[in-house]
Amino acid sequence: MFGECHAHIIMDGVNYRHAVDLHKNGPDEGAIREHLKAYQDRGITFVRDGGDALGVSLRTKQIAPEYGIDYRTPVFAIHKEGHYGSIVGKSFSNMKEFHLCVLKAKDKGADFIKIMTTGLLDFNDHGTVTGMPLSAEEVKEMIHIAHEEGMAVMSHTNGCYGVKAAVSAGVDSLEHGNYMDEECLDMLAENDTVWVPTLVTIRNLMGDGRYEDRVLRPIIETAEKNVRKAFARGVKIAPGSDAGAYRVLHGKGIQDEIEAFEEILGKEKKVYDWLAEGEAEIRRKFSRR
Repeated sequence: MFGECHAHIIMDGVNYRHAVDLHKNGPDEGAIREHLKAYQDRGITFVRDGGDALGVSLRTKQIAPEYGIDYRTPVFAIHKEGHYGSIVGKSFSNMKEFHLCVLKAKDKGADFIKIMTTGLLDFNDHGTVTGMPLSAEEVKEMIHIAHEEGMAVMSHTNGCYGVKAAVSAGVDSLEHGNYMDEECLDMLAENDTVWVPTLVTIRNLMGDGRYEDRVLRPIIETAEKNVRKAFARGVKIAPGSDAGAYRVLHGKGIQDEIEAFEEILGKEKKVYDWLAEGEAEIRRKFSRR
């Protein structure tokens, strides 16, 4: 079974607010164990978390070995003040503060650093991303600082500008990467960045009613085209579902993600080998150096 290369143990895939409230007075061990058991029951032995602001992923790292799970975490994600990311981490206003965040995460036992460089998909305007992306210069300096501290970097990034900025700066993994163009894919093919497209965060919304299917369908189709192009180019890709996001359940999420790749590319050995190679890269890169 494939590992889960992008999860948020603090979330439950059902109700974000309720899930977070469970941990407001400290990590709720019952909820953590319930999610870990979901992975264990499906034979999933590797989980890479995206971090949170309440210490939940850090506590999970301490418990996970009881379930036979190799669990990696950034402890918290780091975002620029006034930009998207407060739900999963801590903010900075200048590079000195960013460096302090990196050192704090490292001191707490982070396996890697996670940064937020763009917003989310704008479901009201196809092809656009909410908020202003961080500048290429900022992203380059952030990744440089983390690398100098011996930490790999996972980047929440959408849109062409954000993707190009992160990949050219040497980011280790690119999360989501919606709305990439041909140049983005060429850059990924020429670099060591691993793309984790989290396909089912959108696919699993179909038919739910939260967003109209006519709004979701072109986003899904664009992602499918980019996955096919990435496969043809030999881009490094790893399976991660963003488990914990709405309608993406722990344990089941990565199974849904693999099924999405099968629907797009077919149930062929070369597809499974490609995904396994990407996961192996994630396992190799995202551990303390």
